[in-house]
Amino acid sequence: MTADSTLPRRSADQQARLDADLTDLIERRITFNQVLGLKVQQLLPQLVLRFDMRPDLVGHAHYGRLHGGVISAALDGLGGGAVMVGLGERHPHETADQVMHRFLRIGTIDLRVDFLRPGLGQYFIASAEVTRLGGRVGSTQMRLHNDAGELIATAAAAYIVS
Repeated sequence: MTADSTLPRRSADQQARLDADLTDLIERRITFNQVLGLKVQQLLPQLVLRFDMRPDLVGHAHYGRLHGGVISAALDGLGGGAVMVGLGERHPHETADQVMHRFLRIGTIDLRVDFLRPGLGQYFIASAEVTRLGGRVGSTQMRLHNDAGELIATAAAAYIVS
C-alpha cells in the first residue's frame, strides 16, 4: 500500500475521528458483526477483532463447538474491515469523511476458509493482513485463534474496493 507522500497526512484529530468511525462501523453499523459480537482490539498495524463464545454461536450441541458459519462470517467481516483500514492508510491526506465514503463500494468477491481445529474456547481472536490493495480489488489473509492461542481457522479473501 503506497500513499502519496507529497500530500500532508490528515491531522491527529482527523485520524482519531477516522479510527472511531472505523471502530463504530465494524462493531455497530455492520449489523451482522454486532450479532456476532465482533469487537475491535486494534486497527493498526493489522486489524484484530475479538468475540466471545455464546450459546447462540454453537454449531455442535453435544461438543459446544463454534458454528462454521460463525467462523466464516467473522473472518469475512474481519477481512473487509482490514481492507477499510488499508484504504485509510492508502489515502492519508483525506479527511475521515472522505475515507468513510470510500467504503460504500466494498464487497466480498471470494472467500476461502480452512477449518483446522474444532472451535472450542471462551473467546476468539481474529487477525487480518492485507496482502494486496489495488485500485479495484483488495486481498487479505486472516487467522482465528481461541483463548488458548490455538489456530482454529485461516482464510483468504478478495474484496471489490471500487
